[in-house]
Amino acid sequence: MSMLTPRGLKGKQYRVTGNAYPRLGRPPRRGRKAAIALGGVLALGLVSVGGVQLYDVFTGKSSKNATAQACASASGKPLAAPESSPSAGAPAAAQASGAPAPVPSNTAVPQPAAVTVNVYNATDKSGLAARTADELRKRGFVVDKVGNAPAALDKKVPGTAQILSGPGGLGAAALLTSQVAAATATEDTRADATVDFVIGDTFSALADPAQAAAALAELTKPSPTPEPGHC
Repeated sequence: MSMLTPRGLKGKQYRVTGNAYPRLGRPPRRGRKAAIALGGVLALGLVSVGGVQLYDVFTGKSSKNATAQACASASGKPLAAPESSPSAGAPAAAQASGAPAPVPSNTAVPQPAAVTVNVYNATDKSGLAARTADELRKRGFVVDKVGNAPAALDKKVPGTAQILSGPGGLGAAALLTSQVAAATATEDTRADATVDFVIGDTFSALADPAQAAAALAELTKPSPTPEPGHC
């Protein structure tokens, strides 16, 4: 009996026909299909992220953001939030809600004739307030009050002078600060544009006009605009 004749066929020969034999393979696994699908999703995600980064590179957004972050880190200051344009109805809304309207800020430097100054002496030296007031009048300033400094400042100004103003008198305070060397400017909550000139312990005299003009130019000099990629 041939090896190809199964039992029970009584001598009849069973032959395999054809010129190819079937090949048996492993049945497909569900885990393999899931891995292939996950790999496809990850590949699409990487392509999408790469496309966004390339867009930022060619449009310059990534470089601008990186420069801003670097400048903020170097200066130690947080990035400022984007400024929004003020609404025309903001004061009316503040009045309707009962909140006080904000005092407008004026940083423009006026002429001396438009600046009202109060001169106070915070030292033990008599006559300083009167002499300083006369000198300020000669330079074109309008002098209102002249006298001793209030208790909160009396004997408490160690430098040459302290200039006090509200938000509406910042420009006038800058002009007055330039009139005396090493003066300090402080902002308070007053609603008008008057400025207080408080004479300190080391004050001797006002700066000469040429020095005052140079000091004012330095105070009002605009900050240089940083070049791209530089702080």
